[in-house]
Amino acid sequence: MRIANHAGRAVLVLADDRAADIATASGGRFGPGLQSVYDAWPEFTAWAATADPVSDVELDRALLGPPSPAPSQIVAIGLNYADHATETGFEPPKDLPPVFTKFASSLTGPHGEIALPEGGHTDWEVEVVAVIGRTAHRITEAEAWDHVAGLSVGQDLSERILQFTGQSPQFGFAKSYPGFAPTGPWLVTLDEVPDRDDLALGCAIDGETVQDGRTSKLLFSIPRTIAELAEVITLRPGDVIFTGTPDGVGYGMDPQRFLRPGETLRTWVEGIGEMEHTFR
Repeated sequence: MRIANHAGRAVLVLADDRAADIATASGGRFGPGLQSVYDAWPEFTAWAATADPVSDVELDRALLGPPSPAPSQIVAIGLNYADHATETGFEPPKDLPPVFTKFASSLTGPHGEIALPEGGHTDWEVEVVAVIGRTAHRITEAEAWDHVAGLSVGQDLSERILQFTGQSPQFGFAKSYPGFAPTGPWLVTLDEVPDRDDLALGCAIDGETVQDGRTSKLLFSIPRTIAELAEVITLRPGDVIFTGTPDGVGYGMDPQRFLRPGETLRTWVEGIGEMEHTFR
């Protein structure tokens, strides 16, 4: 099942160009917003398993927004691939990778323009994004997938000058400019993900591939990450988790390379979809 945020309304994606409005199909039981779907996730999935929705929405990619547009928390994991940690000058974490937040005002959809901070060095970081479907606190790693509504594609865009200003890194602050948390194009439930523990992910700038990784190389798998987070915080339905980026970021290149106005960044995750953004 693929669920999208189309012009602010929750829709079931039936084909690449057609969808069904969830509020209409369910007689108002779920929707019209995405958060109401996540808040009733067990009931919604039970309804969806037997529903036969009518295609009543023509999908316009320009109208797609983030598949979880109003999370109570956006949690991000740093240095979760060994090669990425090495390329940025850090030791790969052994006990727990860095945990930080991205502010909700940085969320945007899977297509469109993103403004680059003036005088900055904006970098790319493709990530698999997990969206929580059931409240999770002090759960085991074996239970973690049961608390996930589905997966999406994400970019943890990062302004490197601000990130490394001062005596300690400004992870969340430097990664929260407007548009610096694009997600989409939709949420894919786990039953439709080809291999939830081994997904190819990558991104390309103007057709040149810069990142090409697999989630099987995560130091902390998605279920372990969720279990570790839930030991401390309470994850709520609709919460968004950026699970880490593989190597290939501009900060780790020699010479370093950052996004420039006019460039287009295409981002993809196997079996989920892709995003495309132009910078100005």
